[in-house]
Amino acid sequence: MNTTMLGNNPTLIVAGIFLAFVLLEITCSSFRQPSGTKRDVLIEVIGSGILVTVTFPLVMWLSGTILEQLLPNMKNALQGIPWILGFVLFLLLDDMTQYWWHRLTHRVPALYALHRAHHSAPYMSVRIVYRNNSFYYMLMPGIWLSGALIYLGLAPIYYVYLILKMTVIFAAHSSVAWDDKLYSIPALRPLVWILERTISTPSTHSAHHGLTADDGVTHYKGNFGNLLFLWDVVFGTAKITRRRPPSYGIEHLSPISWKEELFWPLVRSRRTAPTVNTKQKATQ
Repeated sequence: MNTTMLGNNPTLIVAGIFLAFVLLEITCSSFRQPSGTKRDVLIEVIGSGILVTVTFPLVMWLSGTILEQLLPNMKNALQGIPWILGFVLFLLLDDMTQYWWHRLTHRVPALYALHRAHHSAPYMSVRIVYRNNSFYYMLMPGIWLSGALIYLGLAPIYYVYLILKMTVIFAAHSSVAWDDKLYSIPALRPLVWILERTISTPSTHSAHHGLTADDGVTHYKGNFGNLLFLWDVVFGTAKITRRRPPSYGIEHLSPISWKEELFWPLVRSRRTAPTVNTKQKATQ
């Protein structure tokens, strides 16, 4: 793979992949969700815009600047390591830590308030990939650690890793159930068995977004993986049914404004403290 070519414009490539999934959903008449509202559009557009234009660039800049002050002699120190080793470092320091961060946000009420917007959408779609509170990504350890690895000289590897990771994440959130096609081909059963235990798919990730565990599919106490579903398998939070929940969202959701979902704790309602889904908390 030509990492130099990919490294020149990783953002443009990721944006192109995102657009491809948007077009796929439009083609399948599933991009404009019937249960979506103007409020959902505001959360998705503003939340995504803040991440792409402010949070992500700021964290990357800050992580490099801090390390340059603390460890000036370590700049590009890992530049010569084998490509596969650098890729594994990103899997461990970015993807695995994101699994644990994601899992933690479902256990700690104050952190769940930063993640609530992602789950309040009553549908699955590539639209909701970046739908989170503006501080959710700022506090995510994996982005800071990725910035550190870039400072250490692994930028070309990160760009390939980022493109692969975002492709899987877009595909897992998509309303187009592409994995159903794979399940229906008998010759692919061994390969699909491995695939669905390795990366996130629409089936496994949609279960994490289901409305109620009573449907037998929803698993909001697990299926936290982003690129690798393997973390759920290894750490005991995996549930694979090859089915999708009949409905999505947060059970017993207390209404708050879109501004509070995006900007809590700067914007607060009269509620005394953020809470997680009652049943969700009880099952964790």
